[in-house]
Amino acid sequence: MTTSRIEDVQAGLLDDVRDAVSFGFEEADEALAAMVAVQIEERPRGGALITQRLGLDGERPETLTLIGLRYGLSRDRVRQLYTRAVGQMVRRVQSTGYPDTAIFAERYPVGRQDERLVRTLLAEIYATDSDIAAQDLAYLRLRLAGHALLDAKRMAGFVFQRIAGWQQRGRWHLPTPRHTEPVAGQLVPLLRRADWPSGAPDPLPGSPAATPDAHDDARGFVFAEKLDRETTFDTALEARLLRMLDESEQVVTFTERPGGIDYRLDDAERAHHPTVAARLTDGRTLAIDVVPLARLAVHGNRVKLDAARTWAHDRGWGWLVYTGSRLGEPDLRRHSVEPRGENILRNRLATGPLAWPEFRRIVDETGLDMVDFTALVLRHGWRWERGPFQLAAGT
Repeated sequence: MTTSRIEDVQAGLLDDVRDAVSFGFEEADEALAAMVAVQIEERPRGGALITQRLGLDGERPETLTLIGLRYGLSRDRVRQLYTRAVGQMVRRVQSTGYPDTAIFAERYPVGRQDERLVRTLLAEIYATDSDIAAQDLAYLRLRLAGHALLDAKRMAGFVFQRIAGWQQRGRWHLPTPRHTEPVAGQLVPLLRRADWPSGAPDPLPGSPAATPDAHDDARGFVFAEKLDRETTFDTALEARLLRMLDESEQVVTFTERPGGIDYRLDDAERAHHPTVAARLTDGRTLAIDVVPLARLAVHGNRVKLDAARTWAHDRGWGWLVYTGSRLGEPDLRRHSVEPRGENILRNRLATGPLAWPEFRRIVDETGLDMVDFTALVLRHGWRWERGPFQLAAGT
């Protein structure tokens, strides 16, 4: 993203998250995943805490409350263990020089104006739906870039203050970015992407489903006019979607977290709560999940979204994914990709899984960008895993 585009970012709220999607960001996360892999070998729980807290697997970061419930620990104890694990990891990287942290120094250079660094970090957090762990992500990226401990803490604090400020103000968000249509008008093209089942829809729940971390202080809240009550949200992308629904003439009412879904990811039992369900003026009901464009094709998200689609259709509800971009899942499946790059990847995957170094060489050779890659994963059903990166043909 260019400096001029960064200056157009208002606290990380981009016109379209596509502006912040790049393989450069993936490369930085891959370097971080390599650090965590070493941490897991030496201290398995500490490495797992870092992965879960920061969402390095490509799924949304988890709240401290939810992680604590998994391990039978208090929220404060999880924070202590996470902070200790991050400190150990940073010191080891600084002492050994492995892996190379040049990508962080390039993205968040020492000496750059604080405000520009904060805006860059906020834009990345918004584009990856990572608000829950915003302060932790900002601090770690700055430390790995070479910023002094106190400077990294100070700027990470600025990131936290920006997010906490708009979360708790009782209004939807900071001013709408320049060059965008009114938020309410953005719902119409979303509805065209919805996947509708046949049959009459079940009633919409009158209240959100309870979750173990419903009252975690990482969540934001706002008063919704249509509901005459406060709604809660985890991220700026969720807030933007809820604002669309509250202002749209096509929506009668809506309920955030309309239900719970149990599903299996490989050998693990998982739970998911769709972001929102809305009843439209034509009588249909639509369930919507928020997964950002840059994470839409990650394997864990694909499994979760498939379960959510089935759950919605079983209730006679339509279903769609809000990506924070003008590109939704149907658009990506139709996205045109240069045949040479597609063929090289398809032929290579026919011989076995692909790791990051070789994948990056193919990207550099073919000129594929992140949108092209996402489109190919969706189109061919490939299995893309993050933290560390691995791409394999579908099974």
